[in-house]
Amino acid sequence: MRPKAVIIGPPGSGKTTIGGALAERLGVALRDTDADVERAAGKPIGEIFIDDGEERFRELERAAVAAALAEHEGVVALGGGAILAAETQQALAGQTVVYLRVGLSEAIKRVGLASARPLLVLNPRSQMRKLLEERLPVYERLGTVQVDTDGREPADVVDEIITALGDA
Repeated sequence: MRPKAVIIGPPGSGKTTIGGALAERLGVALRDTDADVERAAGKPIGEIFIDDGEERFRELERAAVAAALAEHEGVVALGGGAILAAETQQALAGQTVVYLRVGLSEAIKRVGLASARPLLVLNPRSQMRKLLEERLPVYERLGTVQVDTDGREPADVVDEIITALGDA
């Protein structure tokens, strides 16, 4: 048992939106590991960061990703930083991993500068640039399917993913 597709990408790339639309088109369920983390902790991610720290969040995230990859046959959307964990990178080997590419300007527009995202609190534009630079090589290495999302409608992105999955 393994997911039909695992969606990765930075904040603002559309993982939840595209993942949901892709799952619907494939006739399967979407499992969002950020939602799994919030359910396990009993509070929003922002509160986990504040109350328990990033290390605890990452611990919960690794567990949520491992469970989703082992148990879910539909589409799995990972949190933007989940791919930084070595265990997650290893678990993604052999999976169909869809990397949603997004440019800095588009990501900022989608996320917004007054974001509740914990890693973007102080200086969102600078932090987003740093996150993209740090994570880009990992996203590119893990993505077996890579799709641009800038300036595109979700349906068009999903069409491209469906075509790529058919070729896989």
